[in-house]
Amino acid sequence: MTENTSFPAPRRDLCGAMQVHRRLLNESMTYRAQRARIESRALQYETGRRSSVRRKVLTLPVVVHVVHNPNSPGQNIDGEQINSQIDVLNKDFRATNPDVSQVPDVWRSLIADAQIEFALATVDPFGGPTDGIVRVETDQTDFDVDDGVKSTATGGSDPWPADQYLNMWVCQLGGGLLGYAQFPGGPPQTDGVVILHSAFGTTGTAAAPYDGGRTATHEIGHWLDLFHIWGDDDGACSNDDRVADTPVQANCNVGKPSFPRITCDNAPNGDMFMNYMDYVDDDCMFMFTEGQRERINACLEGARASFLVARQPALAGQAASAGQAVTAGAAGPAAHNGDVERLLHDSERLTREVLADIQNVLGLVGHRSGE
Repeated sequence: MTENTSFPAPRRDLCGAMQVHRRLLNESMTYRAQRARIESRALQYETGRRSSVRRKVLTLPVVVHVVHNPNSPGQNIDGEQINSQIDVLNKDFRATNPDVSQVPDVWRSLIADAQIEFALATVDPFGGPTDGIVRVETDQTDFDVDDGVKSTATGGSDPWPADQYLNMWVCQLGGGLLGYAQFPGGPPQTDGVVILHSAFGTTGTAAAPYDGGRTATHEIGHWLDLFHIWGDDDGACSNDDRVADTPVQANCNVGKPSFPRITCDNAPNGDMFMNYMDYVDDDCMFMFTEGQRERINACLEGARASFLVARQPALAGQAASAGQAVTAGAAGPAAHNGDVERLLHDSERLTREVLADIQNVLGLVGHRSGE
């Protein structure tokens, strides 16, 4: 499965993820190849040819890089604001957010618990203790989608290993941007999400109408391979978000739309504007769908499988220490606990797939350098 190779210049948006995506597609044959592999896998999950092996909640370790200009003290957000954002993410990705009750009845059955939680890292890349927050002073007045905030050389903060941590940069963004993310398959040195400090969390500098923490929910959706719900086709109604249970809609919705909002002949229910992957105000977005969860699972068991692989042996160890032993005999594996046995088997399979992906990327890079 291949992507459209005609990449028009994007217009300025609240979210810059598609600008980054199109830039990488134009610049990198490796990224194009990786995206083709990722889309092929996602299609297998969507059509039922492949199913998720995940049965438990995955907790992603987060490092928040607070990049602030000392001339604007408010940019140096405090721990309470950061923790308020983590709290929102944990509710939104588990469908325990109180406002999920506002989803129209026609789509209630599609509300999905993505089985993902987030926690500030407690161990840094060198094995030392950390609170998961990195504070870096900068002389930059603001940043853009050129990834300058992600490197100390350009006034930002270098990422922690992207296969072990979700890197989140919080800073002042210019041009009306609320945030942007890098889709899976891109360079590890720029992998993560970037959020405007006044659209981060629910306290401190967070300002209405983006003071509900939903910008980070939206951008992490991109990081987990979700596209904008309207398909970024500038109202043509010819593209979608590659998820079957989200209606086709003409363009982004902003502000506080009323249900139903009909576009692209999608009556009677219209646009699913309350989806986290639209552009409405924070207090008007409430849900991910079952189809979006399947696409997330395809990502977590594919391009971002390192997060699963790193945690499955630990989970198995915890189960074993609780008396749920795993044994193997001449006649084959025999487990006292089926979940632990499946966990170990899935870990081995995911490890093999990650290694295969790495080998493919190295092969592509080597081939390109030899051209």
